[in-house]
Amino acid sequence: MANPTRDDSDIAEHLELSAFKGKFDITDFVGSISEKLIVQSKSDNGPFDPKPFIRTFEAAVDKLIEVRKDVQTRTEQMEKSVRVSEREYSKKMTDLKRQFEVVGSSFNAMESRMNQVSSTAVRIGDQLETVHIERQRAQAAYDLIDFYNQFIKSDTSRLDTMRKEGRAGRRQVAVILRRLNTVAKEVDLPTADKTRESIEKYCEKFEKEMLNLFDRCYRKGDPKMMHHCAQTLLEFNGGTSCVQVYVNQHDFFINNVRDGRSADDTVLWKLIPDPDASPPKSELGLTELFAEIRATVDTEAQIVKAVFPNPPVVMQVFLQRVFAQSIQQHMEQLLHRGADISELAYLRILQLVHFQASALVEDLKTHELPHMSPRTPYEATEFRRSITGSAPVTGSTSAAISTMLETAMEELFIPYTEGHRYLERENKNLGVLYSGLLANFTRYHKTNKAKSSMFDRMVDRIAATSGSGTSATPNQATAALMRFGVINADRGNDKSGEEPVREEDGILDIDVAERILKWHAEAIGRCVELSPSSDVPKNTFALLRVLAEVIGNAYIEEALETAEVRLESSDNKTEPSLQPLTLLRSIDLICHLWQQYVNTALLPLASSTLTIRREMVAFNNQTVSRLEAGANRLLQRITDSIVAWLSAQLAKQKRNDFKPKNDDFSARMNTEPCIACCETLAKVRDAANQSLSGKNLEVFLTEIGVAFHSLLLEHLRRFPVSATGGLMLATDIKSYQDTISTFGIPALHERFEFIRQLGQVFIVRPDILKSYITETYLGRIEPLLLKPYLSLRSDWSQFEKAFYDSQAIPEEGNGTALKDRFGRLSIMMKDLESLKIEGLSMGMPTLPAGFAGGFSLPSRPFGHSSS
Repeated sequence: MANPTRDDSDIAEHLELSAFKGKFDITDFVGSISEKLIVQSKSDNGPFDPKPFIRTFEAAVDKLIEVRKDVQTRTEQMEKSVRVSEREYSKKMTDLKRQFEVVGSSFNAMESRMNQVSSTAVRIGDQLETVHIERQRAQAAYDLIDFYNQFIKSDTSRLDTMRKEGRAGRRQVAVILRRLNTVAKEVDLPTADKTRESIEKYCEKFEKEMLNLFDRCYRKGDPKMMHHCAQTLLEFNGGTSCVQVYVNQHDFFINNVRDGRSADDTVLWKLIPDPDASPPKSELGLTELFAEIRATVDTEAQIVKAVFPNPPVVMQVFLQRVFAQSIQQHMEQLLHRGADISELAYLRILQLVHFQASALVEDLKTHELPHMSPRTPYEATEFRRSITGSAPVTGSTSAAISTMLETAMEELFIPYTEGHRYLERENKNLGVLYSGLLANFTRYHKTNKAKSSMFDRMVDRIAATSGSGTSATPNQATAALMRFGVINADRGNDKSGEEPVREEDGILDIDVAERILKWHAEAIGRCVELSPSSDVPKNTFALLRVLAEVIGNAYIEEALETAEVRLESSDNKTEPSLQPLTLLRSIDLICHLWQQYVNTALLPLASSTLTIRREMVAFNNQTVSRLEAGANRLLQRITDSIVAWLSAQLAKQKRNDFKPKNDDFSARMNTEPCIACCETLAKVRDAANQSLSGKNLEVFLTEIGVAFHSLLLEHLRRFPVSATGGLMLATDIKSYQDTISTFGIPALHERFEFIRQLGQVFIVRPDILKSYITETYLGRIEPLLLKPYLSLRSDWSQFEKAFYDSQAIPEEGNGTALKDRFGRLSIMMKDLESLKIEGLSMGMPTLPAGFAGGFSLPSRPFGHSSS
């Protein structure tokens, strides 16, 4: 199968065994074999000739068969070799496993023998340790007896020699002397007293020597020798004297005489008595002292750690001295100076020191030192006992300094905050501040209430009785009082040197209320700062009582009482003053500030004690309810005076105002009583809109409108009306209706629309009167009840019988029964809940009945339920 155009060598390279190693792709393999054939086929111009392709692939297949046979032969040979190798490997692993088992057994046997030997060695070691300890004790007892005998003979040469042998000798002498001192107290021999005295003198001499050495090393700055002295004295008697020498001779306590050292903080002492100035946060002398304490403690913590074997206990002694001497001394000076100025200055200084001292304590807590491991059993007991004066300390004392600092901080302020001392001063301070702030206010209202309740009433009585049946003027009344000796001629002059009262002194001022709350908030801040956390709710409640007494009783209720007294003593013949409405607006704003302050600042402080919180809520609600009741009384008196004035103006209506002579059309203008009433209503409306808001405004204007509606119903029954007069009456009623509509109260619209339609009965023609009454609001009223109004028409007698005949209503006599029945209309119109006449509702809107609970103050604390 030779290829005349292509040699087999062209594809031989693709049929080698190496060509099939790795990744093999049949497509690439076929393409590589036929690549040249495809090129040749494309270059020939004739038809496609498949024969070259066939011969080439046949040759390739033959070659591949040979290669496969060769590969198969080699594979069989390699499999045989692998099986032989596996058998040899298995045999070798079996031999190794057998050898490892033999070695393991040998090691186990060796380990058992070693354990036996170790147990024996431990027992021997324990026995040797016991023998060694007994030997040491025997030797120590022997030495102790020997030294005791030497003291009996007054021979201390051996101890003197040991003292001169350096650090080890001194420490050994310290231990021996401590033991000798203990033994001397127990020995009961004839010579024991003399020997005990000799030992004590020698101990005292040794202690002085070590203290002098410690002092010299301290002055030289030799911490190693200081540590040696401290350790030696620790083993001698607990080291108390060494610690005391270190603390007492410290430069901080020797040179720290602070009187006159620091510059006087003139700005602080100038502003501190001013309640409107911000409380001071620092004082120059105190700042300098605390800065020096921080620097000193930073340095001494390192020295104490390097010198003393138990640094935390030494630091406690040092810091206790700092608080008990330096800080307390400066604090007493500041408080004494503050107390000489005012209660506020004293309390502000107390808070300032507490704040600064708290920050100092937190900084000093970072110097917590770990306890060193005791070198002798004696260190763990005698040292702590001698330093702290208590039983041996056990357990972890890693927070000893922190605990001591908190205790020292508490003890520093106990003389000033224990029991009720702080709260009494705080209450006294607030009382002084508030009494000074409200002095002119209180004097004004006391003076005015006294005048209104005594002087003005006497003036009215004298004015009513003086003269020949004529009323006297105030000046005449005053002159009469002076003649009778009731008042002095110079009653207006102030003989006490006080300034005369001014009108503006008695006005409720929002700024004054804000100052009251601001001062109280500062007191609450001090309460939280200075009171224990468990006493904060109780003290907050106590301060709330002070605030309620001032802002509720002494401020708001005082103004309410004066306004009520003035209204009671005012002359009903003069137009009522609407000035008290502005008082209600001020009360509303002040109570809003007050309740916001209570809800946001005071109640959260009592959250931890639910009982006290409930009591605070109940107390606050009672106070607000009392103020609401006072505001209701004042608003009711204002309403009564306005209604009385409107009634007086309507009473000025002349009998024939609505029955002009000769049907004078020039009288179409409003009558004088109408003009006066509309002017009064407009003034009331404007004053109410300026002073009241929300539901309070609505209730007040509704009360005025309903009361005036009742007055008009009664008023329209009194005057005869002619045809022309009916037009005049309609003009008056239209003015009334237009004025009331400006109140913006929907509940009044239908009432005065009823009044307008009632006024139309005087101008409607008799032939359509029946249909008019039926188709309007008047249709809800029994026609018989409209007779008092219809009878006032000048032409009523002409069609009265025909009108009632058409209504098929039996006539009643002209006696009192019919008159009383007609009178029910005006009485029923006064009902504020609903307008009912003889059991028939006119469909009027429901209105609140009076001001009982009508005037409401701002939101109260959580838990209040309005009655």
